[in-house]
Amino acid sequence: MSKVTIGLDVGGAHLKVARVVGSGVMAVRQIAWPLWQGLDELDQSIREAAPLTDDADAFSVTMTGELTEIFESREAGVLAILDRLRDRLSGDLRIYMGLKGLAPPDTAASDPLSVASANFLATAALVARLRPRSLLIDMGSTTTDIIACDRPLGLTDSERLQTGELVYTGFTRTAVPSIATRAPLAGQWQSLARDAFANMADVRRILGTLPDDVDQHATADGRGKTQKESLERFARGFGRDADLRHLSTWQVAAAYIEERQLRSMHDGVLQVLSRPGSNVQSVVAAGIGAPAATQIATRLAMPSENFGDLIESDDDQKLWATRCAPAVAVALLSNT
Repeated sequence: MSKVTIGLDVGGAHLKVARVVGSGVMAVRQIAWPLWQGLDELDQSIREAAPLTDDADAFSVTMTGELTEIFESREAGVLAILDRLRDRLSGDLRIYMGLKGLAPPDTAASDPLSVASANFLATAALVARLRPRSLLIDMGSTTTDIIACDRPLGLTDSERLQTGELVYTGFTRTAVPSIATRAPLAGQWQSLARDAFANMADVRRILGTLPDDVDQHATADGRGKTQKESLERFARGFGRDADLRHLSTWQVAAAYIEERQLRSMHDGVLQVLSRPGSNVQSVVAAGIGAPAATQIATRLAMPSENFGDLIESDDDQKLWATRCAPAVAVALLSNT
């Protein structure tokens, strides 16, 4: 009987779970968990994942949750998450340590900074095997990774923020005024309130481009997720009420914000591609923002494909495999 391996990507906002049997991805799930509310949230997420994980032979783990503000340092965050996982998971447990590969928890605990935020390297390593000379663009809820998979440059978040490989902007959770401080409205430039009234999930909901199942967290004001409610939050950032302008007028302003976000990603891509010796020939799109990554590839006149189309899985799992690429990658790397 084939080995059952569970890949876990323990983020600060979501737990991503991939069930891999042999070399096949059988199921993938993303579970919202607000780690900033405490580590007990991880226990609940693990319980929710039980239908995928209860009969597992092994677990392969990568993480970014150590960046969450409840931890005094990244090192402390890694160690706290490792301790919680060791207590809660049964079966062979391996932790991804970037260029050092997968290792037992004790080894990982002795070098926590190699564990910290290394999930992008897991995806890049698998893509480099399956589709050499590819540029990975993985847009999650909070950040975007841009990696020349055959030759990553930065290994830490601080290094990647310098190299263009990490753009701190995401498909849903990023606040509007962190994208732009003004936008066009009814033929004039309008300055924006620099407060988190609305996020990019609201922007995409106004534009009608947000999939129903990717925004799993509460809104900024605790209200609902209809287009009308998103528009009311968005308008508040303009110092206005939504009913003062027609929807089409607000949609132009929202489209400008979305374009500014895409531009920041495009700039990061151009910085990565500008490195001497770059031999990128295609784009692999991943994350819940994979459609945005595909847009960037189109602008670059590069062929692109979704991460889920590179791997062995049923068609109904390819979408979420794309959206949860690091969890899938760390499990597949463990099985090969």
